[in-house]
Amino acid sequence: MEQQRTGTCGGPPWRRGGPSWMHPFEDRRDRTRIPWASTLAIAVIVMVGSGFAAEGQPEREPLDAFARVLLLLGPALLLLRNRYPVFTVFGVCGTAFVYFAAGYPYGPVFLTIAVACFAAIVAGHRRAAWWAIGLLWVGHLLIAHWLYRYLPPAGDDAAPWGQEVFITAWVMAIVAASELVRVRREVWARERAERAAAEKRRADEERLRIARELHDVLAHSISVINVQAGVGLALLDSDPEQARTALTTIKAASKEALGEVRQVLDTLRTPGDAPRAPAPGLDRLPELVEQAAGAGLTVDVETVGEPAALAPGADLAAFRIVQEALTNVLRHSGSRTARVRIAYAPGRLDLRIDDDGPATGSDAGGSGNGLAGMRERAAALGGTLKAGPRPDGGFRVRAELPVRPKETT
Repeated sequence: MEQQRTGTCGGPPWRRGGPSWMHPFEDRRDRTRIPWASTLAIAVIVMVGSGFAAEGQPEREPLDAFARVLLLLGPALLLLRNRYPVFTVFGVCGTAFVYFAAGYPYGPVFLTIAVACFAAIVAGHRRAAWWAIGLLWVGHLLIAHWLYRYLPPAGDDAAPWGQEVFITAWVMAIVAASELVRVRREVWARERAERAAAEKRRADEERLRIARELHDVLAHSISVINVQAGVGLALLDSDPEQARTALTTIKAASKEALGEVRQVLDTLRTPGDAPRAPAPGLDRLPELVEQAAGAGLTVDVETVGEPAALAPGADLAAFRIVQEALTNVLRHSGSRTARVRIAYAPGRLDLRIDDDGPATGSDAGGSGNGLAGMRERAAALGGTLKAGPRPDGGFRVRAELPVRPKETT
């Protein structure tokens, strides 16, 4: 629930996947944010470092006002690297090309190129970054080995090829590091999306489980209450004692329904706590038969095989399937008799619920929600459920559930 409130992009870095500096374009706020602090630090490093670099390269042109403007223009463009990474990388590389063409000393100017390239690649503009830094590299080759005759400083010679190897390695390292960060960022984004999707699936499954439980509890109990209320109204004057029995059945059914609804809601309010009462299972089948008898439905139960303690999930599913099938008989069948057959086999539980019909309306066999809920319960355990009219009349629900014995401690 907290993740839904904060979003997948919010929260501290350890919640977002990876360190925060690897997420400069995480959301709209990050893309529009102007990185003043880091850009100011880069500007100071470039200006001060270039001064020291010029002292060690007396053969290059001295740093004049034009050089200082070019050195400041690069960091100034970096202020736009979050919002306009493509423009920034081309602008920074263009400024650096002019700086190199003017014969000024090498130095921290390469830092602005690295930052602009990194920002563009991490933002997803790989080709733009490759083109910008590739054109700058080609331009530097032309300056260092051909155009040096026509450009300052005067009397300059061609640059040694060892220097070009170093610059090429530097370019490749910047591109490789940026690509690595981009790939890792995409992996973290995909993992966050998968976690969010898994969390959504779990929430949907939990909502479906609660809806299914409430449907099964309320549909059965309200059907019993409806039948008994009709009996009570019909016999209120002619047979008050029988009407009293119907009202007693209504009270018991409503109390049981309220208890089961409260149990479901308790698990919803406190998902980490254990339920206060055990989930119903086939051991409560006699209560279900008695309740159906109170509603005027005679239920014959046949057990085949050696009964075994089932795992809670399978036990609950089996009970709910029988409960829903009997509810459908009460609501949609003209028969007042139903037969329940429970067959235990190694690794399997077979349920069969029959009634002799005829159907009282178009919804023979139950509502769509009821049948869908039974099928979902069976499918959740890897089983199957079939429901439909019998060739000789009536209706049949048959479920095959793969089960494991209940674990004992």
